[in-house]
Amino acid sequence: MRKAYKRLIRIFIYILLLVFIIGGPIYLLRFPPTKIDYNLDQSQQEWTGVISFWDYPRLDKKTGTSFQWIYEKIQEFEKKNPGVYVDFKPLDWEKGPIKVDTAVKMGQLPDIVPIGSDYSILSKDVLEPIDPYLTGEEINSFRESAIRGVSYKDRIWAMPWMMTSYTMVLNLDIFYERGVEPPVDGSWTYEEFVEKLQQLTYSSSPNGEIDHFGFHSFIQSGYYNIWGILLSDGGTVIDKNFNYSFSDKKALSGLQKVIDLKQKYEVTPPNFGENTSNAAWTSFYKEQKIAVYPVGTWALNALENLKNEGVGFEYDIATYPIGKEGVPITMNSGIGAYGISKQQDEKKLEMCVAFIKHLADEKYQKELNRLGVFPVKETVGNIYEGNPLMTTLYDNLDNVLIIPPHPHWNEIDKILQNEIRLGVLGKKNSEEVLKDAEEKIHIFLHSITK
Repeated sequence: MRKAYKRLIRIFIYILLLVFIIGGPIYLLRFPPTKIDYNLDQSQQEWTGVISFWDYPRLDKKTGTSFQWIYEKIQEFEKKNPGVYVDFKPLDWEKGPIKVDTAVKMGQLPDIVPIGSDYSILSKDVLEPIDPYLTGEEINSFRESAIRGVSYKDRIWAMPWMMTSYTMVLNLDIFYERGVEPPVDGSWTYEEFVEKLQQLTYSSSPNGEIDHFGFHSFIQSGYYNIWGILLSDGGTVIDKNFNYSFSDKKALSGLQKVIDLKQKYEVTPPNFGENTSNAAWTSFYKEQKIAVYPVGTWALNALENLKNEGVGFEYDIATYPIGKEGVPITMNSGIGAYGISKQQDEKKLEMCVAFIKHLADEKYQKELNRLGVFPVKETVGNIYEGNPLMTTLYDNLDNVLIIPPHPHWNEIDKILQNEIRLGVLGKKNSEEVLKDAEEKIHIFLHSITK
């Protein structure tokens, strides 16, 4: 019995050996093992590690949150690139620019930084140029204004991923209550604009004190809510030779239009010119005491959400009043873009490029309606089909002026906006505003060239 058992064991072993000898080569031919090149340089292998990334909040209409859109894109990138982790740090709009500016000065920028069209960053040699990593076809897929907004000295320094614009938002409830017709097709001249604002400025209280106003906004460097009026007669701030040029008759005419809204026509609240952006926005959307308010397109999602919650109002949009240029003008810094800080590791740099390309992918461009902004790629087209308000804004994108590509724009902007504020407050006339702004800006520019 024992001998028979041993014989069966030997037969089983012989069969296994025979299967291995015959089947092994056949298996290896069909499923060859992965070849390992032990001479492969480590730098040729796929990079893994952590990419640091900062960004600002943007209201997501789909989720009602401020960062879900970007979190989704980060997760998808990490899934496609095992071993790569994105360390994301949220910024806020109030302190974020200060944090970025401090990081530039201290040499402590994250790997990926939101820069928009901030030429003060583009010109400081803290970013990697990305044009070597872009094909001609990739560059041509973007709107020309988007590429121009991230270019400096013939190099591309950031990847555009969205653009926004300003528009005039109308509280239709106030228009209808006062029996005022909104502008036909959302278009009006400055004279028509003022006439309607005067009808929309009134008192709803027994004491006769005016508590509703036709127009309101704020004046702050980095924000261009009122510049569609300021530049409506053809004024330019920086000429083609990078010289300051906001001092001619066209500039004077546009500036006077802004000042007159408060000082001559009295269609703004008394605090126009010294109020904050939050205070102005609150008076429009929450207190509902303002009929016309210029704001970024992001606000349309916010207004729609409020209306759906039963605490909003009926609204429409209109262009900025048409001046001597003959078309509605909008000035904007709203090119959303991501730059890459200086890198020591070429492979990490390539992964950073892959990440910002991922964020600007056409697939995600088509989702930007969630954020109330527009694609920067021409090939995507209008993502707001069926939405007449956003389609109107999309059709007018060619009339959006991007902030001038001057390396010291931030300083110029601060000086000019402060002088405009003094004019709106009645402390200087329009001629004094232009004269003093030009003098201060020239002194500043001269001081940095010594």
